[in-house]
Amino acid sequence: MPALQTALTDWYADHARDLPWRRAAFHEQYGAWGTLVSEFMLQQTPVARVVPHLQAWLERWPTPVVQAGATPAEVVHHWANLGYPRRALWLHRAAVEVVERHDGVVPRDVHALLALSGIGDYTARAVAVFSYGDRHPVVDTNTRRVIARVIDGRAQPESPSKRDLSRMAALLPDDVAESAAFNAAMMELGAVVCTARTPHCDMCPIAASCAWLAAGRPDTGDTRRRQARYEGSDRQTRGGVLRALRHADEHRMPADAVLPDWPDPVQRDRAIDSLIADGLVEAEDGMLLLPR
Repeated sequence: MPALQTALTDWYADHARDLPWRRAAFHEQYGAWGTLVSEFMLQQTPVARVVPHLQAWLERWPTPVVQAGATPAEVVHHWANLGYPRRALWLHRAAVEVVERHDGVVPRDVHALLALSGIGDYTARAVAVFSYGDRHPVVDTNTRRVIARVIDGRAQPESPSKRDLSRMAALLPDDVAESAAFNAAMMELGAVVCTARTPHCDMCPIAASCAWLAAGRPDTGDTRRRQARYEGSDRQTRGGVLRALRHADEHRMPADAVLPDWPDPVQRDRAIDSLIADGLVEAEDGMLLLPR
């Protein structure tokens, strides 16, 4: 696949978006910790929502040591509207673990990274590759879609599996530096050109190698699990509860004053119970508060 590798990395060098975590100054200032924080924020959250929060977060907590000294309430409060707030608690726990197990330095080893709270295959390898420059396959949703189209001739990828890593590994250039660029280029292509709904095949640098395009872009079905609608969901209710507590004095308020006009009281109570079970909210003498 040398021609595909070269075409894609050349395209990336000319067209990559200017994102904070891709800048040399970012890595010089924050190192692997900055990469880790950015990857936590980017999980299931669009880039446009992450960028405004990332710099403020790292200015407040520039190292794992400083982050570990924060309270859970502080991290949940400053997570703001990024969504999936459990990630804030996982990030905080990961920082504590980095301090306790690795003397405050984010580890380089993938297995050590996987042992930290909230870190899976993608995030562990992203830190090892994009911060430390090691050679590993990095696979996100965008990468999987590019592989599905270019290699398999499918419109959409199948459900994620461990096989994704071996398939990406087979495509990586042997050179370590080139492999890092190729990982980034695959993700970038899927994010801005080979998109899920409206792929821009006329702009694709590897269109000549694409099995799906050569087959006429057939509709091969989509077996991916669909995310439930947000409007009216428990997720929306949970977000409303956390938003109320983030803006309350001392991040606490009477339980019956939290979303008192929510149209479905049963759903509201269910959301509160689930937040307590997740450690995102605490209950005390009829009050609800962010975790201490």
